[in-house]
Amino acid sequence: MYIVVTGAAGFIGSNLVKALNARGETDIIAVDHLARADKFKNLVDCDIADYFDREEFLDRLEQGELEDDISAVLHQGACSDTMETDGRYMMRNNYRYSMALLEHCQNNDIPLIYASSASVYGAGKTFVEERAHEAPLNVYGYSKFLFDQAVRRVLPDRTSPIVGLRYFNVYGPREQHKGRMASVAWHFFNQYRQEGKIKLFEGSDGYAAGEQQRDFVSVEDVVKVNLYFLDHPQYSGIFNLGTGCAESFNAVALATLNALAQRDGKAARSLKEWVAAGAIEYVPFPPQLVGKYQSYTQADLKKLRAVGYKEKMFDVATGVARYIETLARAE
Repeated sequence: MYIVVTGAAGFIGSNLVKALNARGETDIIAVDHLARADKFKNLVDCDIADYFDREEFLDRLEQGELEDDISAVLHQGACSDTMETDGRYMMRNNYRYSMALLEHCQNNDIPLIYASSASVYGAGKTFVEERAHEAPLNVYGYSKFLFDQAVRRVLPDRTSPIVGLRYFNVYGPREQHKGRMASVAWHFFNQYRQEGKIKLFEGSDGYAAGEQQRDFVSVEDVVKVNLYFLDHPQYSGIFNLGTGCAESFNAVALATLNALAQRDGKAARSLKEWVAAGAIEYVPFPPQLVGKYQSYTQADLKKLRAVGYKEKMFDVATGVARYIETLARAE
């Protein structure tokens, strides 16, 4: 029996494959779409049983070739570009793809753990897994929102576990291929290495410069939660996956700079000191993001904790420092 990981060459998918390998699991079918071939590098140090292109995988499911071969599906495959304007592509790639997997898993008693997104909450200030708080601002968020609604309709009569995980702002290793959609921690590290400074947005939406806040969560924690549900098939539902604590972009910049400073044997500095040294620069807020930008997110973790997940999440100071060390070693 195989565990299927879709989006396996991507950011979270490849971290899941690596974590499964660490548990001794190598009977893994990796599914992805390598139109951007450089993503293959994320799987070079991983052990898998087979690789299918997304379209080939869907064809095999439709033909019934894998009905008795799959023990679980970890569905991470999606277009995560929040600036994508081709709604037809987004809905086909994110919504219809997910619906096909949901149908197959329910028809064959296969647990499905899939990636949802905090983008479903839009500009709201309440991040609780309830329909009343969901109003996505872009077609990416809508594609995730629509699939969550489909899952809610199925949950009462499900034949096998279904778990949706609403990722907040994930950062960590194996995201380099994402380019402009990579985490701010990745961008901050590269900006500082290339330009000697980190650029943050000026004040917007009532927030001071760099003080817009997000729930930044390490991919290490994201992987642990996915594996928790894989190990506990008695649970189903849609769950937030963040740290439960909003932190500012200034905090991420500070953690990045201090991690690099300490790696070079230098003392940590305060935010004010780094700004004075010219290592942090505030730039105008992009007009194309007005009305489409989440200035504040903070996961409500009550549902996740209620099903027994007790591990503490990395805060920005700890998680970003661990990530920066990984990036610096790879230089």
